Amino acid sequence: MVGSSELPHASPAPPLLVVISGPSASGKSSVVSGLRQLERPWHFAVTATTRPQRSGEVDGRDYIFLEVETFLRMRERDELLESAQVYDRWYGVPRQQVRDPLIAGKDVILGIDVQGAATIRQIAPEALTIFVMPASLDELSSRLSGRGTEGAAEMQRRLDEASVELARIAEFDYRVVNRNGELDATVHEVDAIIAAEKCRVNPRLVQFL
Repeated sequence: MVGSSELPHASPAPPLLVVISGPSASGKSSVVSGLRQLERPWHFAVTATTRPQRSGEVDGRDYIFLEVETFLRMRERDELLESAQVYDRWYGVPRQQVRDPLIAGKDVILGIDVQGAATIRQIAPEALTIFVMPASLDELSSRLSGRGTEGAAEMQRRLDEASVELARIAEFDYRVVNRNGELDATVHEVDAIIAAEKCRVNPRLVQFL
């Protein structure tokens, strides 16, 4: 007769820190938005930035939009888990956006640039890292052009940087190809990765708090 005590590995898995990264216009923000719509019990960490707010973006949901002075003050006070200047704009992850939900036992989803992902790996080596990539540089170029927010010189700079970032794919745990018109498939692929990680016999233990 099987005893009533809980079996090994039957307890809930510890919370995950899921880092979703990729080059500019790879679709990582769209993937994160798609994950939100799945209504899983996850906390979506919101990155702070000094870049201008784009049409359709919601302050506090897509990004925390800050003046440069406010951002640098948070940086001086060590209120940011990581921060970096990317394309002349500051980006950073408020520490409480990751720390507090992890303490509460919630999985945290963090969309971040490649440079920021490298910093998070140093702080939290057990983070689950997923690299979102385009099917080709031509696709990436068309997405940048379609945004209409960058001039020709800026677009070329971002494409050059994307080539460098794509070469860093081996630093990540998983990669997903976000093809044009197939965002739903990409989102469900990421969802499946997270679900599989929650079933690991030897789970990831994020210990950087």
